[in-house]
Amino acid sequence: MRRLRKGTAHARPARAAAGRPGAGRGARVVVVVGATSGIGRATAVRLARRGDRLALASRSAEELGRVAEDCRAAAPESVPVVTAVVDVLDRDSLDRLFAAATAQHGRVDAVVSTPAVLAYGRFEEIPPEVFDRAVQVNVLGAANVARAALAHLEPGGHLVLFGSLLGTIVAPWMSPYVTSKWAVHGLAHTLRIEARDRGIAVSLVTPGSVDTPVYALAASYAGRVGRPPPPVDRPETVARAVVRVLDHPRRVVSVGLANPVWRTVFRAAPAVYDRVAGPVMDRAGLSRTPTTANEGNVFRPRPGGEAVHGEWGRHWLRWLGGSAVVGAAWGMVRAFRPRTGGRVPDSRPGRQPAA
Repeated sequence: MRRLRKGTAHARPARAAAGRPGAGRGARVVVVVGATSGIGRATAVRLARRGDRLALASRSAEELGRVAEDCRAAAPESVPVVTAVVDVLDRDSLDRLFAAATAQHGRVDAVVSTPAVLAYGRFEEIPPEVFDRAVQVNVLGAANVARAALAHLEPGGHLVLFGSLLGTIVAPWMSPYVTSKWAVHGLAHTLRIEARDRGIAVSLVTPGSVDTPVYALAASYAGRVGRPPPPVDRPETVARAVVRVLDHPRRVVSVGLANPVWRTVFRAAPAVYDRVAGPVMDRAGLSRTPTTANEGNVFRPRPGGEAVHGEWGRHWLRWLGGSAVVGAAWGMVRAFRPRTGGRVPDSRPGRQPAA
């Protein structure tokens, strides 16, 4: 079974069909924002291997140099790699990034925006300033990148925004991220329609669980370190999806074996979903590693923790893990029904359903 589920094909941008560099297999100039960790880092290396010319951006100055070296090593020939320290909430820093990319490479053909931060905990226990900042980075940051991209992309250009499975369903104890990703999905769909008459493609990539450091770097007020519920994909799997969608524009690309299952349950059986989401998140979405309350990388980067992969490997368990989670969810529905008399049980982390 294929892990990559593609949405409806984009209308072909006018100049891409005419053979503009960046269309099909030609070399492109690609700006990657969020290039020092996880999916963004894997995507940058994948694009370099393809022969694309890159401009890489991140908050982490220390890691940018390492990623640039990785990209140069992966490239089939020696090409300059532009790097810029960027905070997606600082529009001036984004302007400098695009100016540097254009000065070095002459144009910008595509932009990939991956930055996101997480905060775990019950909504009322996450400090308001942490909640606000996470939403700002994830939503306003994506909007700022999109605004800068659309100011520099020409017909045939392509903007790729990152949503999430959690932009189509919800998960408890992740309210800043869920709120953000629902908003980013709305932004991407709106921009896609608005950019059509300019011949610019806008794609939305929606991964499920991915083995990246974002969970360990997240803020946490849940008493435990977060983790990706199985099945867990490698960042390289998502990077391949990004390269494929740049080669062949699509509206939406979903990456993750379990994504269709969770979306179906969420939409077709919302009461069932509400009942199982808490227990499943408690068992599969929060590790057993305790942690004190902390703001993670919400306000500032933590370069020492940035890498392509997290600590959630053993990918050969994708099928087994995914089946176990889904099976456990349905089993809990049956178990809870007689014990609660139809009431939703207390699903806070570590709490057991009331007898």
